[in-house]
Amino acid sequence: MSLNYQATRYRCSWPWEIGVMLCDGRMVCGCADPYAKRVLGDARTSTIAGIWTGPVASQLRADLNSGGSSFCGDCPLKLPMGPDQAIPQRDLTVAPIPRRLYIECTAACNISCHQAICAPETGITRTRQAGMLDFDLFTKAIDEAGPTLGRIDFFNYGEAFLHKRAVEMCAYIKTKFPHIYLYTSTNGLAFTEEKVRQLARSGIDEVTFSIDGSSQENYVKYRQRGNFDKAIAAMRALLDERASSGSAAPFVNWRYILFTWNDSDEEMGRARQLAGEYGVDRLCWEITDHPEDAFSRRFAPDAPDYQLIRNEIWDNSGLGNAIPGATPRAEIEVHAVLPDLPFMTRASSTVPLTARVRNLSSRPFRATSNQGDGRRVVRLGAQLTDERGVVIDRDHARAWLPVDLGPGRTVDVKIDVPSPARPGKYGLKFDLVSEGIDWFESCGSPTVTRGLWVR
Repeated sequence: MSLNYQATRYRCSWPWEIGVMLCDGRMVCGCADPYAKRVLGDARTSTIAGIWTGPVASQLRADLNSGGSSFCGDCPLKLPMGPDQAIPQRDLTVAPIPRRLYIECTAACNISCHQAICAPETGITRTRQAGMLDFDLFTKAIDEAGPTLGRIDFFNYGEAFLHKRAVEMCAYIKTKFPHIYLYTSTNGLAFTEEKVRQLARSGIDEVTFSIDGSSQENYVKYRQRGNFDKAIAAMRALLDERASSGSAAPFVNWRYILFTWNDSDEEMGRARQLAGEYGVDRLCWEITDHPEDAFSRRFAPDAPDYQLIRNEIWDNSGLGNAIPGATPRAEIEVHAVLPDLPFMTRASSTVPLTARVRNLSSRPFRATSNQGDGRRVVRLGAQLTDERGVVIDRDHARAWLPVDLGPGRTVDVKIDVPSPARPGKYGLKFDLVSEGIDWFESCGSPTVTRGLWVR
């Protein structure tokens, strides 16, 4: 039912982009629905396409184009809009399959996180009509959606790898549809060493280990009934198996939620040291405002110390990294005879330029990817801006690095920049981009802007 939400208007892109399948086969809207209040349909009795283009999802999209829907209820994914903001109008005709899909293997968990909404004692498992995702239902959904899916998030509520066939499910996805980017998040405690090594060999692209501390004493205050050494051992075994195979995949994250008991320089510094020693790709801090009696006041967004780790926070950038020197930084110098003057060109022409790029971080910039998807390949980008510096086209021009660029090394990169068809004064903002992840500027790397005058 449509409602008038003039006082509390909001927008949301989830019903256009991302589907979520629970362990009982029902599909809900958004990953923030622990108790299955917003059900779009049931994959046990319908197809993914039938649900995604069905009456419930279609009405929800129409309602959101009007500013809100009673279906959304208390969903925290809603993005509030001011009274003067125009409501985004999205196409109501959608592809039959979402581009991205969350798959929940189970809502059960092997630990009890302090005051977490998904802790076993909250009764979350009683809201599911099945304890574990049926393997045949899983393969049916993957076979239907796989050809056009771009990404699968292999987790939701619960610990995915409590499912006895979870690793087999990952291998099934990557064997049948290797183009799908497969990501999972785990506490690491459900693995045997052989199972986590099998996961490393499954073809999975990225694994996040949630380990909130660098000692058992502090880790277990949130991850109650958890075992720090076991979680670390699982992460190390996966890294070891990856190294033995000579592959760059899976990319391994260590995500660390900050609380009052684990936000000291000593505890965080030990995590930095261990992550570097083990070969973890990325260590990031996560800022939370829950539980009320436990979240880190030291690193709250309005606290002075927040700025010390701003570029190392999970949600602030796809590239920020708490491992010393691992956050990517580059120095870019654009060659010109007179560096203070703008580049002059004609409309609809090409400006050939050369930029000198220096790697200021401790990790190499990869010019190629052995995964074949181009993800995390580093390229030089020229963003087109207006005269005031407002970005018009973030993907205006790209150029490949000629070689992998090691720490402290410098290379010249040639880039052909098209000029706009319309005469006027513009700017070119040069930055490096880790393809499929983020621009270096997002984690504090300096950019260079030059004028572009088009006749």
